[in-house]
Amino acid sequence: MKTIGLIGGMSWESTVTYYKLINEKIRDELGGLHSAKILLYSVDFDEIERYQSNDEWDKSGEILGEIAYNLELGGADFIVLCTNTMHKNYEDIKEHINIPFIHIAECTADSLKKVNIKRVGLLGTKYTMEQDFYKAIIIESGIEVITPEKEDIETINSIIFDELCLGVISEESKEVYLRILDKLVERGAEGIILGCTEIGLLINQEDTEIRLFDTTEIHAETAALMAISDS
Repeated sequence: MKTIGLIGGMSWESTVTYYKLINEKIRDELGGLHSAKILLYSVDFDEIERYQSNDEWDKSGEILGEIAYNLELGGADFIVLCTNTMHKNYEDIKEHINIPFIHIAECTADSLKKVNIKRVGLLGTKYTMEQDFYKAIIIESGIEVITPEKEDIETINSIIFDELCLGVISEESKEVYLRILDKLVERGAEGIILGCTEIGLLINQEDTEIRLFDTTEIHAETAALMAISDS
């Protein structure tokens, strides 16, 4: 079994989900008492978030790159960054390591293509929804990406940072998200990407008829399967 290098803490609330899902998948695939071999580095998210807010992505990239390098030195066979937004630093991190890095958007694009989704709505932080570092990968796969209106983007972002990252799960906020989701469906979305690893803490497939693509679940399952693959 390969050793998974997890970079977590952004936020730690969703990192818990990664750890759980990866180990459940390993158990389901191998049976018995099998569990995943994992090295986890959990950051102080306050520091990373300040660099986001101040548009100092080079600094966050340097920090995450050094962490990935240290995980490689510690024996990790590949890297999983447990967040969507910080994949903006994907190239910065890759420069520091000589092992594979599983990109969350590439995994998501593969899942969309498997069920022939051609037009998808995207929920996430304002960075993920407004900038191209994430959307471009989906678009390059031949899938159109629809994002919410500006006011809704701000609402989604606020709930992520002011509630979900702090462990606050509100029925009121769930209803807000579902209304925004419905607007995307009205604009032609055939599915919705939950493009922030905390959103799955708030809404899930039982809450709506539209197909949801939870990036945390997709990413974690991909990591688990890679850990037990022969390649």
